[in-house]
Formats: sequence, C-alpha cells, structure tokens
Amino acid sequence: MKRGESRRLRTGSPAHWLTAQRVGFLVLPDPLPDPLIDPCSALARQDSGAAFVRLAIPSFNSLSFVHPVLLQVGPLLVPSYGACAALGVLLALGLAQWTSRRTGLNPRHAWNMIVLAVFASLAVSRLVLIALNLSDLRRHPSWLLAVAMVHHPLLAAVGIVSGAAAVMIYARWMNLPLAAVADCLAAPVSVGMAAEQVGALLAGSDFGRESASNSLLGAVTYSNELAARWSGTPLEVPLYPVQAYAALGALLLAAIVFAWLYLPRRDGDVAGIWLGGAGVLLFLTEIFRDWEGRGVVFDELVDIPQLVGLGMVLLGGAVLLDWQRGSAMAEKVHNA
Repeated sequence: MKRGESRRLRTGSPAHWLTAQRVGFLVLPDPLPDPLIDPCSALARQDSGAAFVRLAIPSFNSLSFVHPVLLQVGPLLVPSYGACAALGVLLALGLAQWTSRRTGLNPRHAWNMIVLAVFASLAVSRLVLIALNLSDLRRHPSWLLAVAMVHHPLLAAVGIVSGAAAVMIYARWMNLPLAAVADCLAAPVSVGMAAEQVGALLAGSDFGRESASNSLLGAVTYSNELAARWSGTPLEVPLYPVQAYAALGALLLAAIVFAWLYLPRRDGDVAGIWLGGAGVLLFLTEIFRDWEGRGVVFDELVDIPQLVGLGMVLLGGAVLLDWQRGSAMAEKVHNA
C-alpha cells in the first residue's frame, strides 16, 4: 500500500449500492494475518518487543493518534472505541438520575430507557452487519468474534434509529409523557455522544478530510493498521480531527440543555433546544468529515447526515413553536 492510500471497507451505503454489496469486512491475501481473526499478529508487526500487558496511551507527535486498541492482555484486546463508548454509557446513566428528577420522571425509568437503547442499538446494528456479510461469515465463522470491531456510518445510523425506537416503545408502554422523556434524556445523550467521539478519535473511526499538518484547526495522523482494517481510516495522512470538534460541541450542548432544566420552561423546551443544537453540530462537523460511505447527494454538495441535521433543526423549531402555541392557547382559555 502506497503512502497516503487508505484501505477502504466495502460499503453498502446509499451512495455505493451500485458499486458494492456489503458492509464491513476486508478480505486480505492469505499470507497476511488478518487482525479480524488474529489481532495480535498485526500488533506484533507494529511492535515486536511489546510486553504481555500493554496500555496503549496515545503518543502525541504533531497530534498523531495510533492506538485503536487501548489495552492488550495476551490475546484479549480492549478497543479504545468500546472503552470510551462504555464510559459514555456510564456517564449518561449517572447524569440521567439528576435530569429525571428535574423533569418529574422516576429515575428508574431513565435508567431502563438508556440501557434498553444501548442494547437495541448494539444488537440491531450487529445483526445488520452479519446479514450483509453472511456469505463471508459462512466461509470464515471465526470472524463473528470481531463484528463488534467494525465501524461504518450505515451501522451507526441503524443503531441510532434502533435506540430511539426502543425508548419510544418503553415510554409508550409505561405511559410516560414523551416531552418529559425527551427533556430528561437530552443532556445524558449529549454526554454519551461526546465520549463516543473521543473513542472515535482514538480508533480512527468517523475520520475527517485531509488537512495540512500545520492547519490552524489541527491535524491528526493515523499509522496503526488496525485503524485501517476496522474503520477504513487512511494511514500516514494528516486529517482534520473532526471527532474532537464533535466531542467538544456535544459537551457544550450538554451543558446548555442541563442548565436549561433549572430555568423556567415548559415540557419539551429542552428537547427542542437539543434538536436544534444537535442538528447544527451535525451539519457543521460533516463539513470536515470524510464522506466515504455517508451518502453524497445533490452533485456532492451535501451528504445525508447534513440533511438529517437540517431536519433536526427544523423539527426542533417546530417543537418549540408548537408548545409555545399550545401554552398560549391554554392561557387564553384559562383567562376566559
């Protein structure tokens, strides 16, 4: 592989249905050990003198992150992305205990909704990955052990939709007010998003466009082969650290909506503000993100996540206007 070339995953995204059939695995020549089957062999080529137990803390060299694996104990790997995502879930669960009380919900319901959303997201997205790669998995059954390592925009979208559906079903089942549920989960979801993007930065997932190494907006260079195998990340190429932009934006959004819970408000106000803020954040960060597999439309003017971001902004505005109108009408009826 030449310097600067990326090992792209074959994708089944809307933008590539005509040219590719599957999402996920990259088949390499037999003489080359595949880290999806034997991750330690690839790591050994990176550092033949590695200790049995190794903590892969990022070494900064002009913002160079080369560690998709956070911890290795013999054949056991702890991916950086998975560890950060798990931390994000724990932080979201803890924060939801506070936000649930501010929105009048039982903290038990907030805990249950987040746990259900996480399990639904993981289960459905992995089932989709397996279904789209079924023929390969039949030939290589051991690859089932590595499905959690593969990252792709289509899988992320499926996971988000599945998690949201799980929350909606639970809220309806327990007769919870949807406006209060949305207000309760806004800040925890933002904190989880921030942690997930930190993991993506370490792993090379959701990577940015090519950038100059001396760019004022920063640059990150990946060199670990596992980043290319698991996420299709270009190696030895300076990229915009868009995951860091997204993480900082998500933390700012979490602070705003959390503070809004302590201000005079109506049910749904926090949800409307979150939808607008998250939509703006999604649209802006996609400008710096690589659009491989994300679905480019309108002569490569925007990608599908940007259209989703615009839709979220419009929905957030509609939510705020609708509840403001409803509150005004209720006040008029009361005065009459």
